[in-house]
Amino acid sequence: MPVLPGAAWELSPSVSLRPEPFGALAYDFVTRKLSFLKSPTLVDVVRRLGDAADVEDALLGAGVPAAERDRYVAALGTLAASGIIRERQAA
Repeated sequence: MPVLPGAAWELSPSVSLRPEPFGALAYDFVTRKLSFLKSPTLVDVVRRLGDAADVEDALLGAGVPAAERDRYVAALGTLAASGIIRERQAA
């Protein structure tokens, strides 16, 4: 699932993140799926998504260098495909 930098995303409400030295464990209480986020920076980006205006804002807030943003957007796409994050609905 493509994640566009200008779109607003959030952690799925059924998912909980547990901090770990390598990043975090993400557990979906609905699907009972466990996923590993193997980068503390990616965890920071995911945590910022709900309050950020858009993905780009979350990346900037987490201090992701411009040269690495495409890699993080691709990682967010993987998280979206697995249901860990979802596109935020307009209020």
